[in-house]
Amino acid sequence: LCNRTYKENGVIMGQIARPLERVALYVPGGTAAYPSTVIMNAVPALLAGVKEIIMITPVKADGQVNTNILAAAEVCGIETIYKVGGAQAVAAVAYGTESIPKVDKIVGPGNIFVATAKKICYGMVDIDMIAEPSEVLVIADEKANPKYIAADLMAQAEHDKLASAILVTTSESLVQKVDEELEKQVQSLERREIIESSVSNYGGAIVVKSIDEAFEVSNQLAPEHLEVLTTDPLAQLPKIKNAGSIFLGEYTPEPLGDYMSGSNHVLPTGGTAKFYSGLGVYNFVKYSTYSYYPKEILADFKEDVVTFAKSEGMSAHANSISVRFDDEKKEK
Repeated sequence: LCNRTYKENGVIMGQIARPLERVALYVPGGTAAYPSTVIMNAVPALLAGVKEIIMITPVKADGQVNTNILAAAEVCGIETIYKVGGAQAVAAVAYGTESIPKVDKIVGPGNIFVATAKKICYGMVDIDMIAEPSEVLVIADEKANPKYIAADLMAQAEHDKLASAILVTTSESLVQKVDEELEKQVQSLERREIIESSVSNYGGAIVVKSIDEAFEVSNQLAPEHLEVLTTDPLAQLPKIKNAGSIFLGEYTPEPLGDYMSGSNHVLPTGGTAKFYSGLGVYNFVKYSTYSYYPKEILADFKEDVVTFAKSEGMSAHANSISVRFDDEKKEK
């Protein structure tokens, strides 16, 4: 894709957008397997026009890749999969080995070892972001349904014992009702131990005086996932400054975004939503600027460029401009 601007004086300026050549997609395979992560990472890369997508993923105890992950890879047209995970997998695609090619970018979430490896390798290779444990923040008023809130908090908590699930509300009675629902619903859930550990250590409720204050708290925390369960959630949207992905209303729970809502679930965590965005097509595109100047246009302001260069002590820079007009000086 090429954007170009022609000026009346003959100057041409523009920008070329090109997709990355080769990208590695890291797919976790630890406490759970995530075929959805394959889709969330691969689709924007495919839309951007990335020529080669390889997948790195840890194997199960039997040495095989999870079949659901393989199915997702097939749907996305990923033909190359390396059965390797952890920090060593990140290092392999960042630097290249005899059997694994070096890539231009590594995307996809992982545990603390994967995240640290991506951080260390950044610069040798690009990365999407440094992912910390998953998190959700629910803003709710007194009319919100405690059953829904409890379910959504646990949906996030089951990711990891380090995951964070926070409720911010104007109602103390709602907090009590949510606690009761948590105790009731967790009994039948398969990942109960993980959920209880996560909620106990990293969950919590914050009672505020107003909904406006709730959004102030949320903007400070800049959560990965933000649910807004208020009477008119759409009206609250302008108050949100920092959030990875926003879910408005009782029938737009965070798990919808994990699978089917159309938004990406690879999102900034740990407060980095203040300066990072969720994964998208733009993460797989790089830009080059270009310019063309006719001689007579450069001549009009060549002395300005020379003066600028000399003010910085860059005489070779100044010479690069002035040497182009030496012949004219001789003729005069």
